[in-house]
Order: sequence, then C-alpha cells, then structure tokens
Amino acid sequence: MKFPVPLLSGRLIRRYKRFLADVRLDDGQEITAHCPNTGAMLGCMVPGSRIWLSESDNPRRRYRHTWELVEAAPGVIVGINTARTNTLVEEALERNKLENLPRPRKWRREVAVPDLRCRIDFLLQAADGGPDCYLEVKNVTAAVEEGVALFPDAVSDRAVRHLENLVTLTERGFRAALCFCVQRRDVDVVRPAEEIHPAYARALSVAARSGVHMCGIRCEVTPAGIEPRDRVRVQVDVV
Repeated sequence: MKFPVPLLSGRLIRRYKRFLADVRLDDGQEITAHCPNTGAMLGCMVPGSRIWLSESDNPRRRYRHTWELVEAAPGVIVGINTARTNTLVEEALERNKLENLPRPRKWRREVAVPDLRCRIDFLLQAADGGPDCYLEVKNVTAAVEEGVALFPDAVSDRAVRHLENLVTLTERGFRAALCFCVQRRDVDVVRPAEEIHPAYARALSVAARSGVHMCGIRCEVTPAGIEPRDRVRVQVDVV
C-alpha cells in the first residue's frame, strides 16, 4: 500500500479526546488532526514524537489532516491508522502470506452475519473446496519488549465479542480465523495483554481451543507506504 500523495511530517504535541491530536508541522504551523485509532496507543503517543499526516481535500471534513504514522522508537515507524488494516491484510491474502488459512479462491469484505448482529472483516472461499472461512482482523501497534507485541492495549469488550462470534461460526461448521496485523517491524510475537484485559486473554484461549486459527503478519512501515512482509507468531495459552 503506497500513500497516494506525500505525507506531511511534524511533532506530536498531544493526543486527546481519543480522536484528536495537536501537531506542530515542520514549517512551524500548529494544527489539529484526526486520530484514527481508538486504543490506548501505548508507546505511540509520546509528546514530541515525530509523526506523519495525510491531508484530505474534502471541504466537508472538519479536520483536513489524518495522523498516519509515528516514530515510536529510533528507526521504528508505526502505522496507527486502523482504517488501513484491512487493506494491508487483503494484500497479504493476495500474496498468500497468512499462515494457517485455507488458500482462498476469492473473498468478500465486511460480510454481515445478521443473527449474530455483526460484520466479519473477510469471508474467504477456499480453493480446496472446504468450508468458507470467516476472518477477523485486529491492528497491533502496542509498545513491545524484546520483540513481543500486546493486544489489546485497552479493555475492549467488542474484541471479546468478535472472538465469541468466531467460535459460534466454527460450531456452525465454518472455518474461522483471527489475524493480527502488526504495523511495525520490531515485532516477532503477538500475545494477549492479559494484564490489561484478562477477559480477552481467556476468550482467545477458548477460541484457539475451539478451532479458530490464529495468524499474524508484520508490516514494513515507511512514510512512502506500508507493506505486509513476514509472518509473526501468535502466542496463545490454550487451557
């Protein structure tokens, strides 16, 4: 995924009200930008960090700029825009880079499951003729230690419901999978953040035991674009 126009760079002043960020651009101008990430953004919202923004020419937008990237550590650029995640995973599907998934013949995005009152990010039609596979995607940006990233970085009852829905779909005879899209290159393993959201860690364990496939993809992030590159291991304690 290449950014269609060059990004603007600056320094983060503060992120607040979840969806807003004050930024000092390199030319000295101070602006307010949209922050397209509802999480806690652990390690990714330190005041003074170098960040990159896209700019929209839509006159109806209240905030023309969108926060896209942050340098979370020296030389480590992180993609924080969760709206990009499904596009990145779709690129990974096209290149057959996702582990533990049936190779898809074709797929659809944002597929509704009416009786569960939810939408699943992808529905894959397997080339092997087996059952269709519902694929849910999660964006990973959280601070890491020794190559280990955490998810979620804040309590997310919605993420727990997504896991429960995937388990239900496996009980109905479908395949189901969860993909962690890691928008930073310094990660080798993703694990549930049990210390932040114990219920999510338990739900992930139940999902794995129920046959929900786990996979992860690591992205190379630069101001020019974001590319899904390598598989990462998902660490789940199945109890």
